[in-house]
Amino acid sequence: MDNYNVDNRGFYGRYGGAYVPEILYKTVDDLRRAYLPVLESEDFQREYRGLLRDYVGRPSPLYYASRMSERYGCRLFLKREDLNHTGAHKINNALGQILLARRMGKTRIIAETGAGQHGVATATACALFGMPCTVYQGALDVQRQHMNVERMKMLGAEVVPVNTGNQTLKDATNEAIRDWCCHPAETFYIIGSTVGPHPYPDLVARLQSIISEELRWQLEEKVGRNYPDYLMACVGGGSNAAGTIYHYLDDERVKIVLAEAGGLGIDSGQTAASLQAGTVGILHGSKIKLMQTADGQIIEPYSISAGLDYPGTGPIHCHLSDTHRAKVVAVNDDEALRAAFELTRLEGIIPALESAHALGALPKMHFNPDDIVVLTVSGRGDKDLETYLKNV
Repeated sequence: MDNYNVDNRGFYGRYGGAYVPEILYKTVDDLRRAYLPVLESEDFQREYRGLLRDYVGRPSPLYYASRMSERYGCRLFLKREDLNHTGAHKINNALGQILLARRMGKTRIIAETGAGQHGVATATACALFGMPCTVYQGALDVQRQHMNVERMKMLGAEVVPVNTGNQTLKDATNEAIRDWCCHPAETFYIIGSTVGPHPYPDLVARLQSIISEELRWQLEEKVGRNYPDYLMACVGGGSNAAGTIYHYLDDERVKIVLAEAGGLGIDSGQTAASLQAGTVGILHGSKIKLMQTADGQIIEPYSISAGLDYPGTGPIHCHLSDTHRAKVVAVNDDEALRAAFELTRLEGIIPALESAHALGALPKMHFNPDDIVVLTVSGRGDKDLETYLKNV
């Protein structure tokens, strides 16, 4: 059986590693040495889980979507990460990393954000602990996620618009790394997804694994067994997907379905479906599948969703795709929009555009009536209302 977890060199199969400039080597290595002892310590777990319970509002509900179940011929449950404080799964990771940063003696926090949810979560955590926060966001995303920008500013964060490249998540990450290179000693970079140099993919996956940890007892409670037949999640960088599948990676009874952003179509040149359209390369400190030209220049990704238009996917998911442990489905803009309106009208839940891509994979599946399907609604759709209203 394949090993789907990270090895001691920071690789998932051939993906991962830590490809960083010399100026960051000590900073990244210090983090690598610190993260597991801290995460596994009793005092960290007590503080972290207390915050998840009393501040975030966990456990997030596992909701049986009866009308959607009837539509798709299965028993469909929605893991409601949209009901967390700040409106998405991102707060699980931001709180865990800021607790780690404090224990490592760091005094300044930086982050990148696309859709703004990770930026809001990081700004929230910084406000809670009284730490300075700088968030880099592509200028295009600043425009299309205006409400989240204002939330970050209200929380006390400095939001820095990035005007290079196509002014989205990749470019925000580039600027955050430049900042980190200039201030490595005092700065902790809270990466929002399962990307970046080791140990970030594993660190983020572990902090998000609270999702699948809860699923085990919630399913036992609701259906009499602790595993589903299918797990479904959207995947850009891959944090909500990693958290959804973490405790089921080695359980071959559970089929994993990852929905990536097809944009205007995989072959259109306007896509973010890097698992299917990408080739192996190195980006932001990690060997992953990414969209690039023959000579290694990044092909700018496109998606209607600001949280999924990253030119690569985390090493965890690249390995799962290569080994066929996960089925990867590309969901185009129009399919995601249609799915978002369907969930809204059938269940009264307005999902984030990112989550709508996971919902958009449902029509591409063939379920049996007794199949138990768990789909993670990673965020709520308030931030995307302007886009939805343009596409009614």
